[in-house]
Amino acid sequence: MSDSHSQSSSEHDLNETHPNFNIPDLSGAVPTTSEASAKRRIATLEEELQTMRQEKGTKQRKTTYYVAQGRAIRRTTVLYTSLEDLIAENDRRYEVNEVEGEVEGSTVEQDRLQRGYVTLAQTLPWLHRKLAVLDVEECEDMLKKLKRGADAARGDDTSTLKDLIAAWINQDFRDSPLLRADDKHSRGFAHDICGKLLCPAEWDRGNPSVKAGIRDRTQDYIVSKNSWLLFLYENYSFNSGDLEKGLFMSKILVQAFKAIFTSPSSAREADGDGDGADILENNRCARRALSQVKVKTCVRFALSSVSSWRTVDGDFDYEAFWNCVVDFFEDAPGPITRRKVDKLLEWWTRKVFRKNHREDLTPEVVSRMSVTALARQRKALEDAAFDSP
Repeated sequence: MSDSHSQSSSEHDLNETHPNFNIPDLSGAVPTTSEASAKRRIATLEEELQTMRQEKGTKQRKTTYYVAQGRAIRRTTVLYTSLEDLIAENDRRYEVNEVEGEVEGSTVEQDRLQRGYVTLAQTLPWLHRKLAVLDVEECEDMLKKLKRGADAARGDDTSTLKDLIAAWINQDFRDSPLLRADDKHSRGFAHDICGKLLCPAEWDRGNPSVKAGIRDRTQDYIVSKNSWLLFLYENYSFNSGDLEKGLFMSKILVQAFKAIFTSPSSAREADGDGDGADILENNRCARRALSQVKVKTCVRFALSSVSSWRTVDGDFDYEAFWNCVVDFFEDAPGPITRRKVDKLLEWWTRKVFRKNHREDLTPEVVSRMSVTALARQRKALEDAAFDSP
């Protein structure tokens, strides 16, 4: 009885507010006001706008992250090869392994691609997992942003070295006229010092016929990726009886490496023998070797007269040169040459990270230092206070 009365009262109140209000059947619409409807539409649009802003913010954060992560690729993984080629080779090997049980008969180029993919996965540990879970369009978008960061870093590095190498050559060789940081056209074989450093190590550029042959690009003096260039050697000198002696140990390489991977100011500390350093195991890996390869290629570009980055400069193919240096580190023919490569990487670690004396801090030495001495004094003070009457 009370429920019936309550329902009747509610309907009466509603009809008082809306005199023409009638409950429609299911096919009709309950009357409302235009103001209330507009408020609801505005609320819905504001909610959609907020969602769009959040999605845009998330997308922007992803773009920033991928571009930033991509800066490492040209520095530590591959300088030329596309990421798609690396991924395709890893997929090919996986499929072959699934069907045949093992991968055999790979070409040199395929092995290079796979080494590149492994190094890429080490440099960006999250990438392999992402490739497995993202759809095709998301993968393409991610790789595009990674490449944007990679190419931007390469541009920054070549620009940095263009300026710094001019200063280093002017300081170390004091040649006249001096190199200008903003002028690439006066470099290359047109400049005595740059020409000497770019000369294949097996030729004597002091010989006028050699200099003329290089300048005129005669058949006997073709500068190509088939020669180790003099700037790669320690003290810029070459031993024809031992071609490996001093290779990849020049001062200008150490300066360039430090300028790119630590800071331009640290490049001033390239001198010294670096003996006795604490060797980081990481530097035995291909990652470090490939980083040095990138530096060698960029130094060659900075010494040349070419004003913009390109793969081929005259008869010199930068990508082929890159592969020659990678193969030197990665394809050692046996244990003897492998040990020599390891020693070279240890030398690089000492040069970059300098000497470490932690092993010399014996307990006897530490006991004479102020931290230990102060600890003894404070303890003695407490002991004296405890013993006093």
